Amino acid sequence: MLGFHVAQPRYALNKNKYLIDPEVDRLERLLESDKIAEPRDVLILQLALKTGARASELLQLRHVDLNVYDNTVFIRGIKGSNDREIPIKKEIFERLIAYANTVPRNENLFPIGYHRLRQIWDWYRPAPKKFHSLRHTFAIRLYRKTKDLRLVQVALGHRNITNTMIYADYVYSQSELRKLIL
Repeated sequence: MLGFHVAQPRYALNKNKYLIDPEVDRLERLLESDKIAEPRDVLILQLALKTGARASELLQLRHVDLNVYDNTVFIRGIKGSNDREIPIKKEIFERLIAYANTVPRNENLFPIGYHRLRQIWDWYRPAPKKFHSLRHTFAIRLYRKTKDLRLVQVALGHRNITNTMIYADYVYSQSELRKLIL
């Protein structure tokens, strides 16, 4: 019997897996408006967009994960990923602290389950895309801004840079194709 190795198809990004700029703008306008009455909902969606944290990582956040000295959120990695500390804009961090003060210290900051988080996302999402699209959006925007693959790797908690390379590959191929075709 011959030993053939069948390569696994590599995960590929496309516009259905992240929010494009007009969708991000729409979501940010909604989160800044008075249309969402629940501060928890606003904060969890903003944190997802601004930290690249997975849903389960956000749902595990606790008071001790908030560093008021540096305005950072400590994210415990799951699925074999690294822990990381992500800086948050001051105005969002201040609202996060105010919200955290309403939650008992022995509870997670967002004492909801994944199903409830999905409901929140379904109500407010700017396009019919998965909650995980916020993680991809964060990564693509960070890579576009910095062109620093190692920084994106650290921010996402990837142990292997190969996992992070999908963002560089996607951004590069899109920009090069645009140069050549348009």
